Amino acid sequence: MRLTEGGAGQASCALQCDLIYMDIQRPSNARAKKIRRILYATIAILLVAGVSYGLSRLRPAAPTVDRATIWPDEVKRGPMVREVRGLGTLVPEDIRWIAAQTDSRVDRWVLRPGAIVKPESVIMELSDPTLQQTALDAEFLLKGAEADYANLRVQVNSELMNQKAAEAGVRSDYEQAKIQHEVDVKLYKEGIASDVTERLSRVKEEQLAIRVELEGERTRIATDSASARLAAQQAKIDQQKALYQLKRSQLDALHVRAGISGVLQLVPVDVGQHITPGTNLARVADPKKLKAEIKIAETQAKDVAIGQKATVDTRNGIVGGHVSRIDPSVVNGTVTVDVSIDDPLPLGARPDLSVDGTITLENLKDVLFVGRPVHGQSDSTVGIFKIVDDGAEAVRVNVKLGRSSVNTIEVLDGLKVGDKVILSDMSAWDNFDRIRLR
Repeated sequence: MRLTEGGAGQASCALQCDLIYMDIQRPSNARAKKIRRILYATIAILLVAGVSYGLSRLRPAAPTVDRATIWPDEVKRGPMVREVRGLGTLVPEDIRWIAAQTDSRVDRWVLRPGAIVKPESVIMELSDPTLQQTALDAEFLLKGAEADYANLRVQVNSELMNQKAAEAGVRSDYEQAKIQHEVDVKLYKEGIASDVTERLSRVKEEQLAIRVELEGERTRIATDSASARLAAQQAKIDQQKALYQLKRSQLDALHVRAGISGVLQLVPVDVGQHITPGTNLARVADPKKLKAEIKIAETQAKDVAIGQKATVDTRNGIVGGHVSRIDPSVVNGTVTVDVSIDDPLPLGARPDLSVDGTITLENLKDVLFVGRPVHGQSDSTVGIFKIVDDGAEAVRVNVKLGRSSVNTIEVLDGLKVGDKVILSDMSAWDNFDRIRLR
């Protein structure tokens, strides 16, 4: 029993002790944990913001470019020759197109393209039966007009001779009456002849004098009339002669001739083809007199002027020349400039040969210049990579450009003598202001 009671007492004591412990409240740490969490979050936010700000201040990594792929050049000061260049062809200065004069048909070719011709060389033969008939009719009309003229001339000469004979007869009668009147006057004064006889002879003399004057006038009128009638008939002859010569020339033109010495270049018609007046039958050119037609970009042609010196590269040699003509119109973005060649042409130069032409605009004495960048245009501002750090890197700089030439361009601002820049196409690195070179 004691053990039982003792064990019960111990259990009761232990229960009481637990109850005592359960009644004591421990101090709470939730506030401290919350403060620590806020503190940790604030530090994390500040740390992220600082890292982000630091990263934003960092420059992007510069790309690396192989030196072998760039085209560098150095800025220089001195004389610069302004030039423009263009492609073109050699063309003959003396070209003759032979056109058909009448409605006809091609009978046969006598010469083929490439043949050497002279002015009287027959290239082809045409036929036109109607023209042959009209030419024959014109010839007969001309002969008829000439016969009429000959007949009229005989007629008017005969009439004129008759009138002159009549005038001579009246003049003879007048001279006789004049002499008779003088005799009668003398006899009257001597008292041998009567007054009536003297008066009658005077009247007769006066009448014949008037007739002489009238016949002289009729002779002059007859002469003028004869000249007018002959002139009118001569006009008919000239008209018929012109018509006949026209028909003869058209008939002769059926034998198509070169007209000039040179080379037969083109025959654009076929045998048996019907052609109308004005149709081009052949083209003949003198291969010894050639000029270059150069196509210059419209943006560069504004400074080109007649008389400027030029050079033409024929692939077999370079010859000198000068600007002789500038086309006033723009075609496909280019202006055609004719360059007359002053030097002897090299062997192999022929019409339609492709050539390069360079025109000298002006010679600038003392300017700052550099090789022309790929995208550098005159009077513009462009971004160009300048090589720095002994060639290890290149940085983009803005450069103001001035007057340009074929391979060089004037520098107005942004570079100085001795600066090295990259002229090749750097558009792949437009988003970078700095590159590394290896």
